Amino acid sequence: MQNISVEELKARMDAGEKLNLIDCREPHEYAEFNIGGQLIPLGRFQSMQIDELEDLKEQEIIIHCRSGNRSGQACMLLDAMGFKNTKNVVGGMLDWQSKFSSTN
Repeated sequence: MQNISVEELKARMDAGEKLNLIDCREPHEYAEFNIGGQLIPLGRFQSMQIDELEDLKEQEIIIHCRSGNRSGQACMLLDAMGFKNTKNVVGGMLDWQSKFSSTN
């Protein structure tokens, strides 16, 4: 697992990069605010119900949550399952909203 800042993530999104972005929060959190990532709650990582990610084992996967804690756990679980390039968004959506809330 590596870390990525919200600034770096936003710059890559603004540049139009195609990213494998996963939001590991709960559905109600996603409904309140999201940046377009695919919703896969942390519980699905913990129970290994992530078949839709199998094709991404060799690719970069960027995971975010509210603060960076759950996404860190999700990255560690993926790493243990053989994923090669996981990135945790440090500070999560709290940091994103504090820095970019006027643009979203």
